[in-house]
Amino acid sequence: MTGDDDSPRGYASPPCLAHEIDPAYFDPLATDAAQTRDVVRWRKAERVRLVAERAALPVAVRQDAAARIMPHLETVIRARFGRIEGLTISAWWPIKAELNLRHWLVDLVGRGATVALPVVLTAGTPLVFRRWTPDCPMVQGIWKIPVPAEGPEVVPDVTLAPVVGWDTAGFRLGYGGGYFDRTLAALTPRPFAIGIGLQAAQVQTIFPLPHDIAMDVIVTEAGPHAP
Repeated sequence: MTGDDDSPRGYASPPCLAHEIDPAYFDPLATDAAQTRDVVRWRKAERVRLVAERAALPVAVRQDAAARIMPHLETVIRARFGRIEGLTISAWWPIKAELNLRHWLVDLVGRGATVALPVVLTAGTPLVFRRWTPDCPMVQGIWKIPVPAEGPEVVPDVTLAPVVGWDTAGFRLGYGGGYFDRTLAALTPRPFAIGIGLQAAQVQTIFPLPHDIAMDVIVTEAGPHAP
């Protein structure tokens, strides 16, 4: 990443001419095909840069960030629901140097919350969520990510999503598959969505497109960021 500076950064390769105006003037509903292609190319390059910078961080730095994020998550969830116990909270199995919250997930199970992990049943369709416990059998899912081998599907009250990048409007830059946005659009009722990542992964805007869905809050090691 770029250090501890929390201020928005410039872009290595801004899409089209959007870098010459205030990002607030970027209208996703007004994008034409050429502008959409520019945004997609920029996102791909930005994704590669951010993932590489995250992977280059010492393991101890990522562990410290995860440890600092956990109490912020507790505060945000309790502020929204008044409790942790009895909630169904979906998380993720960390890959590509993502922040590892598994110790916190184990603690959630011990306190009476239901923890779930996302599962891709069919490529290009919304995720489903299977209940996870520390001793449940795991199998290799899509992209070789471990998922619960079996068990009931649940609908989360809270969904936690790792972010590659994020902006102050609450939009997250993921890996480009669109699974999380597709899932949020399909779930009824919609869960409380929390994006989780490093403070240094903040960008001025991800140039949201019509399919992008903003998180209810972004949580980093510096604290929560509400849109």
